[in-house]
Amino acid sequence: MKELQAEVDAYIGQFKEGYFSPLAMMARLTEELGELAREINHRYGEKPKKATETEKAIEEEMGDVLFVLICLANSLNIDLESAHNMIMNKFNTRDKDRWTRIDDQGGKVDE
Repeated sequence: MKELQAEVDAYIGQFKEGYFSPLAMMARLTEELGELAREINHRYGEKPKKATETEKAIEEEMGDVLFVLICLANSLNIDLESAHNMIMNKFNTRDKDRWTRIDDQGGKVDE
């Protein structure tokens, strides 16, 4: 994750404008997330695309979301690897018994 953040920072660092404001990036993140949701809805939901709409790859839309999220994190000096580790710790402690686990043979573990 550190490499991704550094790569995005080097890219943005080429431009005088630098990072947009956090609020502008939040709006952009929301926009990109909406585009991802639209593609997933077209592919897996009940809303077919119009004949005039082009097919976009879900992978590309996820990439857009990730790029903007990294920009936002960089502008706020947030280490996304640390943020990820913090959240995984939360899931592995607070939420450790929240979901039904699969045993070694692929079945549900009885409580």
